[in-house]
Amino acid sequence: MELPKNVYTDLVRQALAEDLGPGDITSALTIDPTATTSGRFIAKEPGVICGWAVVQEVFRQLNSAISLKITHGDGARVDTGTVLAVISGPTRDVLSGERVALNFLQHLSGIATATRKLVDLLADYPQVRVVDTRKTLPGLRALQKYAVRVGGGYNHRFNLADAVLIKDNHLAACGGIKAAVAKVRMAAPHTMKIEVEVESEAQVREALAAGADIIMLDNMSPSLMAEMVRLIDGKALVEASGNVSAETIQAIAAAGVDLISVGRITHSVQALDISLLL
Repeated sequence: MELPKNVYTDLVRQALAEDLGPGDITSALTIDPTATTSGRFIAKEPGVICGWAVVQEVFRQLNSAISLKITHGDGARVDTGTVLAVISGPTRDVLSGERVALNFLQHLSGIATATRKLVDLLADYPQVRVVDTRKTLPGLRALQKYAVRVGGGYNHRFNLADAVLIKDNHLAACGGIKAAVAKVRMAAPHTMKIEVEVESEAQVREALAAGADIIMLDNMSPSLMAEMVRLIDGKALVEASGNVSAETIQAIAAAGVDLISVGRITHSVQALDISLLL
């Protein structure tokens, strides 16, 4: 799994411009311009590491003379105290890039760690996929969805053009499931699947009758989900959404769904604690 460079090059440039402003005044006033240093990235808690390509780009843009030797790459599970990488190069530039590099590394590692935790909880349900959502930070979607994959999860649609997902507001504006699916069938290519979000048994029955390819059970209890899975009976893929957490995900999987979408692994994840020590 590889992260295309064009996804993050401009993002790193903008992040550095935001953080540096006209220049790193503290480093400029305290560090000799010819000084060099070495340091270690260290995990301060257990987790799954993600984001090294972005970290490398941060220091490449600052000074190509900076060297980064990674010992635990993307996807590695690490314990507290693990040395993740060794950095060396001009001291001023290493210090100028420290915060931006750590911001990316900590955030993406947090997503990978949170995803892996949920995936591990589903060890007894290998047929169930943990998938992300579009609840991502503006401008960071590609990076966040990459981190989900590093953590063992899967990606839902990347944008509104990727797939048809008819939600409650579409239904309110269009006149119901039957009408919405019929309109899509008339215009969409035969290769495109149609997903419908439902909140009740009546809507499940309507989605089945309309020929939906994927039915999203939104904010249902695990017991109701299990009933709906039996009702759908393999005629459509079943996605569960809403109120998914480490405490609820096993019960949701036991209901027999195919996919469990989780917004919190991208929109409100806690960063993994990582330090850079010279």
